[in-house]
Order: sequence, then structure tokens, then C-alpha cells
Amino acid sequence: MFAIFKREVRSFFTSPIGYLIVGSFLLLNGLFLWVFKGAFNIFDYGFADLGNFFLLAPWIFIFLVPAITMKSFSDERRMGTLELLLIKPISVWQLVLGKFFGALLLCIIAIIPTIIYVLSISSLGINEGNYDVGVVLGSYFGLLFLISAYTAIGVFSSTLSDNQIVAFLVGILCCFLLYYGFDAVSTLFANGNSQQMIQAMGARSHFDSIARGVIDTRDLVYFASITLFFLFLTHQRLNRLPR
Repeated sequence: MFAIFKREVRSFFTSPIGYLIVGSFLLLNGLFLWVFKGAFNIFDYGFADLGNFFLLAPWIFIFLVPAITMKSFSDERRMGTLELLLIKPISVWQLVLGKFFGALLLCIIAIIPTIIYVLSISSLGINEGNYDVGVVLGSYFGLLFLISAYTAIGVFSSTLSDNQIVAFLVGILCCFLLYYGFDAVSTLFANGNSQQMIQAMGARSHFDSIARGVIDTRDLVYFASITLFFLFLTHQRLNRLPR
């Protein structure tokens, strides 16, 4: 698994892809949070906190994560190297996890520079350093769990076609439905209990719960279950491919 992991990470940084993905994430966040006037602009928001960043980041990752994972298996299938990987003395699970953790690491690398936002927000408050560290840590923690679910979805999507564009579009669609689809469906119901029940099936409500600084095991189990489910689907899909 570690060999696959290293191979995946190396492939990102020996080509412009990794730098482009990390740069795009940081550029988009920087423009929306600090430059463009609008709902996400921190200066227009009037409060020294990172709430707008954690509202924006899940939407940006809906597009960036499938862009990272779209070549995981689709490129291997297109070049005919997937069969070679499957006959090597590694299990299918090791192959899947190596690809998954390689893509996840690139997402984590993209997040790390945003720590400078925390320092900037700290200095913008009326009382310097007066912000809720627990909420910030909880929000980053929730974002990591959300990204892991997106990554598992993206890796699975890459097994569905040898065309990277198809894998990219399927990944975006699935991530969007997971994050916002259930919220959209809940608006079709007038009953408040029905709305809450449907919203609880989506990732957004669980992410918002963790982002409030409250670590609930139900939210962690939800994201872990989604991640493991799509990794299992990836494993099953690879097992069905001809060798």
C-alpha cells in the first residue's frame, strides 16, 4: 500500500497537477474571502471569525476533489496499467487505500496554508486573539472528515470509466448530492420533523454540527460510514474488472 501511496503522491508533484490544485484552492478562497465584495467577504461580514471560509471550502472541494481523483483509476485503465497493478502481489484493498490516501494527502496539503487565515482573523478582532479556538479546530476537523468522504467518492467515480472527464463529472455530481442534495429534497416537505430527518441523511448537517465545535460520535460515524462505503464499492468494482 505504501508503494502505491508514494507513487500517487509523486505523480501529483512531478506534474503541474498538484501545484495547480493547491494553488486553485488557495486562490479561490483568497479572492472570495478577502478581495471580492459579497456574502463571503470577511471585511463585509463585520465579524472576526472564519465562518465564511468553512461555508465556502466545502463547495470548492466539490470541484477540486474530483479533479484530484479523476485519474486515480481511469488513467490506469486508459493506459492499460491497471491490469498490471491488479496482478502484482498486493491486494485490491491495498491498491484502493494507497490511491485514497495519496489523494487525501494532497487535499490536506491544500488546507495547511489556510492556517494563516486564523492568524489574520486573530489580529483583526477588537481584542487581538479573542476568538473561539474550539470552533476553529472543530471546523477544520469536520472539513477533514468531509474531504475524506469526497475523496472516497472521487476514487470510486474514477473506476466507472476510462475517460477522466466522465469520472470528474460523476464525482462532482455525487459530491454535490451528498453535501446539498438532501437539503434540497427536504424543502419539498412541509413537516419540520420530515425535513430534519432528510437533512440528517446529508453531509451538510453533520459538517455544520462538527463545525460548531461539538464533536458528536454520530457525525464521525456518518462520515466514516460514507467513506468506507465508497471505498468498498471501489473494491467491488475493481474485482469485477477483467484481468
